[in-house]
Amino acid sequence: MFPNILLIMRKELILFLAMIFSVACASQPKRSGDSVVRVAAPEQWGYSVKATYPHPVDSYTQGLQYVDGKLWEGTGLEGQSRLQTIDLATGEVQVLAHLPNQQFGEGITVLGDKVYQLTWTDRKVHVYDREGNRLRSVTRSGEGWGLTTDGEWLYLSDGSDKIFKVNPETLRNESYISVKRAGEAVDFLNELEWIDGKIWANIYLSDEIVVINPATGVVEAVIDCQGLLPESERDVNTDVLNGIAYDQEQRRILLTGKRWSKIYHIEVVK
Repeated sequence: MFPNILLIMRKELILFLAMIFSVACASQPKRSGDSVVRVAAPEQWGYSVKATYPHPVDSYTQGLQYVDGKLWEGTGLEGQSRLQTIDLATGEVQVLAHLPNQQFGEGITVLGDKVYQLTWTDRKVHVYDREGNRLRSVTRSGEGWGLTTDGEWLYLSDGSDKIFKVNPETLRNESYISVKRAGEAVDFLNELEWIDGKIWANIYLSDEIVVINPATGVVEAVIDCQGLLPESERDVNTDVLNGIAYDQEQRRILLTGKRWSKIYHIEVVK
């Protein structure tokens, strides 16, 4: 457990320093010649909770996806990272694969008959069949954070302001999206989900979800999820919001977090 704490502390320190730098840069107005360039701010959305479901509190959620009536989850932390499914009604977990003890699991996505799972500093992508049998593992050049798919390509975040479009066969980057909010770069993009042609992304260490136009990288809306998990459901092990899944058939948006006790079906309030 001690190495896990060191890894997380190092990750959060790097992000904290980067956040200070981003805020300092954001305080400087952008100019074109002698004129200030004004960029439209994203819409601000709220939420209402429609239903809640049990979530295993030992799951350090890194990736979430709802496919063909099944909720898939990838978890993190060294020695605790796994690929699993969760029964929404009961919270029952079926573990399909364990990552090697030294690997820190990150985002997952299901595309066709394959499941893809990232690791953090080991920079691996593990590819499984839907029964959890590992088919291959590929090493990438950068860290893995979040992962989603539009049904053809993979989209991968690495904690920066970029989302990479990845070939699912070669697992190489084809291009990338630079994500901007009111003209400023958005760092700490984490867990991703493709919903109705947009990429939804958790912002690490915050209660915000941003809705991104994948063609332009522009953040079109921000959802403030503060208060989603009430204080009565938190303890010393409860961590941040992280986990977005979309049930396309029933048009349900499902949210959870690292070691949260609940999965929330929310409806966006515009």
